[in-house]
Amino acid sequence: MASGTRSAPAQQTRTKWDIVAGIAVIHAGALLAPWTFTWSAFWVFVVLQFATGLLGVTLCYHRLLAHRSFRVPKWLEYFLTLCGSLAVQGGPIKWVATHRVHHAYSDRASDPHTPQRGFWWAHMLWLFAYDELFDEPENVKRFASDLSRDPVHRWIEATMAWQSVGLGVLLYALGGLPWLVWGLFFRTAFVYHATWLVNSAAHLWGYQSFDTNEGSRNNWWVALVSYGEGWHNNHHAYLHSAAHGLRWWEFDVTYLVIRGLQAMRLASRIRLPQGSPARLSDPWPGRAPVPGARPVPVPSLSL
Repeated sequence: MASGTRSAPAQQTRTKWDIVAGIAVIHAGALLAPWTFTWSAFWVFVVLQFATGLLGVTLCYHRLLAHRSFRVPKWLEYFLTLCGSLAVQGGPIKWVATHRVHHAYSDRASDPHTPQRGFWWAHMLWLFAYDELFDEPENVKRFASDLSRDPVHRWIEATMAWQSVGLGVLLYALGGLPWLVWGLFFRTAFVYHATWLVNSAAHLWGYQSFDTNEGSRNNWWVALVSYGEGWHNNHHAYLHSAAHGLRWWEFDVTYLVIRGLQAMRLASRIRLPQGSPARLSDPWPGRAPVPGARPVPVPSLSL
């Protein structure tokens, strides 16, 4: 596939009805939460949304796998990837490939969740429409070639659905319907929308600290529900930084966890901003530049 931008998005020829059905089932189950509340179910929700939302999606899928902002031992990388897989947002290879496409074409026509098509498209409707740029297996492999070569990541990708089925069976066996509803359905829906708000709200509302030539924003309430991902303009300026919150008021829980892993000697090679913001042209090694990126020079940031 040629590098650069496309003049128009791929023709949407079909709806991904399996994704529509899966997300509908998750939300239907989540609606049972008020009628199945118990304190034990609530704490199961808290633990699992931390494990899947923070450790799995934000820390692992995004900052570790997609941007290689830091390094951990392979056994820990695989464990964290399993946590991400249990968020039911796709396997690691597909998730990372889609995210790298987003950075390559951010807020342009070929961005998978471009806000040019409105809030709800950016938030979730894009998930339901087939696009060859990030849905064709060969393109997925190309955008996430590093993960595609790893047999463990391929196994996690292939067994993602069965992992969540197994977790659901376990939750029901241990805590009945309350644990199933709060630990699987409500927790998954909550993490869905926390992640999706980064794609939608954090590209529409908030402030910009850096001129990144696209619409990313820093949004405090998105950062609150997404463990620091809402400092999104900072992220688009410094793509490979493990820290997204760059000022004292930009609280970034995920970065604190990364520093905690470093203190336990489980995280190393932590990448932080130095000098000017990273260009949009290099969301990952080996990709061609994206025309039009205009980072603004800023002093080095001490974190």
